Amino acid sequence: MNLHSIGISHHTAALEIRERMWLSDDEIRGALPRLKEQKHFAECVLVSTCNRTELYGIAGGDIVDDGGLRRFLIDLKGASPSVGTEHFVSAHAGAAIAHLFRVAAGVESMVIGDVQILGQIKDGFNLARESGTLGPVMNRLMQAALHVGKRVRTETAIAEGAVSVSYAAVELASKIYADLTKKSVLLIGAGETGELTLRHLVGKGIGHVTIANRTRERAEALASAMGGTVIDYDGIVDALRSVDIVVSSVTSPSYIVQPGEVQKVMKQRSNNPLFIIDIGLPRNINPAAAKIENVFLYDIDALSTIVDRNLDRRRGEIPKVTRIIREELVAFLRWQNTLEVGPTIQEFRESLEAIRTQEVMKHVNRFRPEDRDLLELVTRRIVNKILHGPTTVLKQGTESGTHSEEVILRVKALRDLFGIRDNGGADHEG
Repeated sequence: MNLHSIGISHHTAALEIRERMWLSDDEIRGALPRLKEQKHFAECVLVSTCNRTELYGIAGGDIVDDGGLRRFLIDLKGASPSVGTEHFVSAHAGAAIAHLFRVAAGVESMVIGDVQILGQIKDGFNLARESGTLGPVMNRLMQAALHVGKRVRTETAIAEGAVSVSYAAVELASKIYADLTKKSVLLIGAGETGELTLRHLVGKGIGHVTIANRTRERAEALASAMGGTVIDYDGIVDALRSVDIVVSSVTSPSYIVQPGEVQKVMKQRSNNPLFIIDIGLPRNINPAAAKIENVFLYDIDALSTIVDRNLDRRRGEIPKVTRIIREELVAFLRWQNTLEVGPTIQEFRESLEAIRTQEVMKHVNRFRPEDRDLLELVTRRIVNKILHGPTTVLKQGTESGTHSEEVILRVKALRDLFGIRDNGGADHEG
């Protein structure tokens, strides 16, 4: 089975190169049928994300035109000369399957354990189905890849723990407050990082959102999207009296909140806990505020430490992931081997039976009528004994998960030795 993969990713190319090779859904729908029409692949799937564009397929002939496939993808995007064939890597047979499984498991992602990649693989799967390029083998392979991803996420901790500063902040808030639905947040600064942190909090069900930004229009737009309210930027300190969580992410040459202001606010709020996430650079909140009782202040360095620790934990899960990939790879190769072995065994048996029948019919009149049943029995037993050795070896290959290429070589040798044609039957004297 001529399975081949070719792709470009963050391992092989810089962002500006990868951006040139990103494919929209419509581009994928247009490319897949052309790959079949041009005889590159009999079955194929394209997966494209911000970090990778990869093509998987079963070759239409005996030889894969790897260089032609690389040029096809480059020409598809009109990306020459900025993108070259050297930016792509290829894999074949078992190596291609193992690579796809590693991608689905999240160990090939820029952020180890990325949970989004599984959905992106599923999108590629569905686009191939829509385009009519899936086929039985790629259908089984993509289902196996999705199964790998699901197993990895349920049987290992590779996707656990925040690996971004914004999500680490939310993870901390969840530890301090058991039920975020009853808490409120003040977002100071409606920039990209602040917005992302707020989105994570909203995703966790935060009770109420208040936004303050130097440009009020931007705050109102974000509040409309997130379902919050807006206050004037000058009202930040007063707002501290009624919120539980503060996320501050503005660019300011000096601190926008001082310890004295926090101390006064804490008295007004009866010393109820105040959780402050300072992700501004330079810092927005005077770090001395952390010394005030029931004030929990975390800056970028503290959050980055959490992120690094979580990444180390995820890396520690890779051996478990590798074991799952190995198990699923063996299972897929075993299934793949049966595609080659089953029909061959059947055709081998039919070819020998045809020879036996012809020879018995040719010489049956030389035997007494009462001996003809014995002739049938003896000749059938001879055929079965001839079949036993080769079929046992081939079946053992599929049952043990013997490497696909080895089983295919055995199948080819058997077909060549006994003259079994590709369309069934054998060449023998009639």
